[in-house]
Amino acid sequence: MKQRTIWAAMAASAVMLIGCQGTTMKQVQVQPPASTPAPAPESVSEPLPLPTHPPTTVSVKLDPRPAIDILVQGVQTSYAAGQQEYQAGNFEKGRADLDHAVNLIQKSGFRPDADPRLSKLFDQIGEALHSYEVNTAQNTDEEEAETPAQPAPIDEIEDMNLPAGDPRLALMAQKEIMTVPHDLPLTVNESVLQYLSFFTSSHGRAIVERGLARAGRYDDMIRRVLKEEGVPQDLIYLAQAESAFQPEAVSRSGARGIWQFMPYRGEQYDLERSYWIDERSDPEKATRAAARHLRDLYGMFGDWYLVMAAYNSGPLNVAKAIERTGYADFWQLQKLNALPKETQNYVPIIIALALVAKAPALYGVQVDPQKPEPVEKVRLDHPVDLHLVADATGTDLDDLRLLNPQLLRTVTPSEPGFELKLPAGLTARFEQNLQQVPEDKWTSWRLHTVDEGETLSDIAHRYHVTVSSLETANHLEAHAVLPSGFLLSVPTVPRVIHLVRYRVQRGDTLPGIADRFDVTVEELLRWNHIHAGHVRLGTRLRIYAGSESADVSPRRSASVEPGNPASRQAEKIDARQHRVKAGETLYSIAREYRTTVSALRESNPFLADRSLQAGDMLTIER
Repeated sequence: MKQRTIWAAMAASAVMLIGCQGTTMKQVQVQPPASTPAPAPESVSEPLPLPTHPPTTVSVKLDPRPAIDILVQGVQTSYAAGQQEYQAGNFEKGRADLDHAVNLIQKSGFRPDADPRLSKLFDQIGEALHSYEVNTAQNTDEEEAETPAQPAPIDEIEDMNLPAGDPRLALMAQKEIMTVPHDLPLTVNESVLQYLSFFTSSHGRAIVERGLARAGRYDDMIRRVLKEEGVPQDLIYLAQAESAFQPEAVSRSGARGIWQFMPYRGEQYDLERSYWIDERSDPEKATRAAARHLRDLYGMFGDWYLVMAAYNSGPLNVAKAIERTGYADFWQLQKLNALPKETQNYVPIIIALALVAKAPALYGVQVDPQKPEPVEKVRLDHPVDLHLVADATGTDLDDLRLLNPQLLRTVTPSEPGFELKLPAGLTARFEQNLQQVPEDKWTSWRLHTVDEGETLSDIAHRYHVTVSSLETANHLEAHAVLPSGFLLSVPTVPRVIHLVRYRVQRGDTLPGIADRFDVTVEELLRWNHIHAGHVRLGTRLRIYAGSESADVSPRRSASVEPGNPASRQAEKIDARQHRVKAGETLYSIAREYRTTVSALRESNPFLADRSLQAGDMLTIER
């Protein structure tokens, strides 16, 4: 393989860093970046008096680097320290380091997108905070939680210390390469042989079999998209290595989806991220984006092994490795340890997986591929809860989530135009049954199919509504008897939360207080960080009481004192209330409400004593 010049490598990296416009590569003139100018010293109106004795000579060494480079290094150091603390189990210290990294960016004056390195770090920090708190989140309703993520298999595989490969497999693999069709170069060397041996062991074989079984859902689609984008179809094995075809897979660094896109790279290829959706988990859209990214990388490096390396560690890392060594050959870069350790393992992993996947029986791998689910797409111009979709179609909620893995919530986006996937043949049923529910109630009401012998009272009790509300919503006469199979609209009312501050009085017990405000003892303990089964006289409790009323605007919270019946009525608070869901972090909540982590801590003093937990009720000051 020919060596490339340093100019070619650096020009390629510069082209990649400016991003792509659509899918067309443009020629650009690459100029070295100008250093960030140092700030000019403040002017002095009067000269300073001369010293009466010779001053002590002090040697000050100024950092000659641009300010953005100094910032990136500081943020990287705090981020790495936070990761290390989390892995050691020091969660509070780890989060403090990550928060410090965010503060460095916020106080620097630089926007996070001012530099590709800073943008990448900013997203990594946010995703790290998100993924770590998923592990500590607890006591939350599953229906309200963000769709749970799965660990990315590549993290486990890359970390393994493998013994030497079985030489008997080398001959098998060489023969296979000569007989099976392939449109990517396949090589068998010691690095590949190590992973080939692992994937034929009991542990590795199980990983491969699960991935190849799941691949059946997406194989036809992925190969079609790769062909349409003009890249080798064998790149499908990159997805096998990255995620084992799990759309909900999330890596330690925050990469997500079948193709493990980092947030900044996903945005570069038009994968939308919002509170509602993350299109990195949309199998087809992410495949299209990955194909275009891989094609752009090939335009830079002209070698598929270097393309895979750049996909893993970024084109700038590969370009710099080429510049330092003078070699534009992956195996030479691996030999010289010029690439990150995980990238040195990454390419052999993909080659080994391709060899096994192309001839699974040869390596003792049994594959029972799953079949793709035939689907239909419904365009929605109004948000709808997936529970209502399941009711209207007779589909299981988990099946709907599997068909729409890009949805982070159980409600579709509020922006019009979202395309919801339904099992084939159910569109007409969905649209017809949905007409029973007013459009403005699609995120709150339910539909219920009446079972044999079921009464309105039974149904009202199940959904915590009144019989009269069921009768009104369905235009039923009083005491109506419903036939089996009747589809009933259920006007559920969203629960409005009120913050109440209650001072514990003589004779009060936790069960008594919980009963008074229609909450549970467990909730009282969690909201007030109480670890015992009792509470001291005079303690002021925070209670988030529910109300049956809807459409009430927030006002100020009530301070509940004994002997004042009116004050026991929970009033609204002059702020928004947010119940923390599993997987949420202060960082993600701050972004959602367009505030800062510091502001959230100030509005919620209990966060000074402990970390955020699922089920916490946050006050979001307006």
